Amino acid sequence: MIGEETVVLKGVTLPGGRVADLTLGDGRVVHVGAAGRADEVIDAAGLLCIPAAVDMHTHLRGGATQGAKEDWASGTASALSGGVTVVVDQPNTVPPLTTHEAFRARVSEARDHALCRFAINAGIVPGADLAGLWQEGAMAFGEIFAGPSSYGAAVPEDTLKDAFLTLRDLGALATVHAEDPLPGTPATLADHDRLRPADAEVRAVRTVSSLLPPGGRVHFCHMSTAAAVDAAVGTVEVTPHHLFLSRERFAPEDTHARVNPPLRSEEERRRLWSRWERIDVVASDHAPHTAGEKAAPFADAPSGMPGVETMVPLLMAAVREGRISLSSVIEKTAIKPAQILGIPAAGFVPGKRADFALYPAEPRKIDPETLHTKCTWTPYEGMEAVFPEIVVMEGACVVRDGEIAAGTGGSWMPGKGYIR
Repeated sequence: MIGEETVVLKGVTLPGGRVADLTLGDGRVVHVGAAGRADEVIDAAGLLCIPAAVDMHTHLRGGATQGAKEDWASGTASALSGGVTVVVDQPNTVPPLTTHEAFRARVSEARDHALCRFAINAGIVPGADLAGLWQEGAMAFGEIFAGPSSYGAAVPEDTLKDAFLTLRDLGALATVHAEDPLPGTPATLADHDRLRPADAEVRAVRTVSSLLPPGGRVHFCHMSTAAAVDAAVGTVEVTPHHLFLSRERFAPEDTHARVNPPLRSEEERRRLWSRWERIDVVASDHAPHTAGEKAAPFADAPSGMPGVETMVPLLMAAVREGRISLSSVIEKTAIKPAQILGIPAAGFVPGKRADFALYPAEPRKIDPETLHTKCTWTPYEGMEAVFPEIVVMEGACVVRDGEIAAGTGGSWMPGKGYIR
C-alpha cells in the first residue's frame, strides 16, 4: 500500500528535539520544515516521531495447522500497533520453508493477509535448493538451528558448512540460533537454564564461527548472555525478553517464561545490558503459543513468547527512564536491521522511506487485553511501556489512537536474489 496522497504530520518532534512539519508523498519523505499544500494534515503536536522498526525475527504462524496461535493478520496488526512496519518471518513453519512450493505458498498467504510490509526467510536442510530459494525471494536463510528448539531440528555441521559456502557465493545472509543443549528434560526454569547453559551458547557460537568461510555473512539470533555477545563474529541480535526479564521474575514452573535460549539469572540479565553498545539489533523473536499450550506441564510446554507489539514500547520506556539513548534504539530497531537485510531505511531525509511511529511522553502499563496477538497473553504484563499513538507506513497513516485504518495492507519485500 503506497500513500499516493500528500500527507503532512503537523508539528512532530524529531529525534534531535526540533519541532517541524513532515511532508510525505508517494511513500517517501518529501520535505521537513514548514508544510505547503497537503491532501491530509495530521496533528502530531507533542508526539516524538522516529523511524518505524524493522523486526527481523518473527514467527507469524498461520497456515493450515497453526492459525490458532497467530496468523498474518493478527501478527502484523500486533506489529503495526507496536511501531513495527516491516517483519521478517522465520522458516520453521508447518511445513518448513525448505522447498519452492512451501516458500511460494507462504508468500501467497502473507500477500493475502498481512497488514504491514513483510519478508520471508528460507530454511536449510540437507539437499535443499538454496540457490533456487534465493531466486524465489528469500530475504535470508534461517534462523538456522545449531541446536534443537521448538519446531526446529538441529542442522548437522557438515550441512551447515556446505550451506555457508553456497550462501557466501550467492551473497546471502545466514541467521543462526546458536545453542548446544545438554541432554535432559527440564522441570523448572532453573532446569531449563541449566540444560541450555551460557557456556554452551558460547560454544555453539564459536563452532558456527569456525564453519564460516572467508567472506561469508552470519547474523547471530537472540544472544542471551554477555559472553555469547563477546564471542560472536558478524552481527548480533538480542531480544527484549532477555533484556527485560529474568527467571527470578517468575514462579519456578511458570511455562510462560519458557523460551530458547532460556531466560537467565538477574545477574546475567544485567551483564547483557552492559553489552548494549556491541549489540547490533533488537528483534522480538515473536513466538506466540496459546495459553492452552502453555498450560501444559513444564516438561511438555513449548518454548517461546509473544513480543512484536511490546518490543519498541519497552525500549521507549527505557529511553524515558534515561537508561538508554533514543539514538541507540533507532539504530538497533530501524537503521541497522535494514542495513543488514539490504532494504531501504526509513528516515527524515527527502526520498527516504516514509515509515514512522509517533510516541507520546507518558507510558502505560502493558495489558494483554489491549494487545492484538491471538495468543492472549504476554510475559510483560504490568510493565511500563510507551506505545505509539500514530503509525505511518509508506506515507499513509495506518494506526491512530489504537485503531488500524480500514484498507491497510502490506507488501512483500523479496531478497536480493529474487528473479521475477
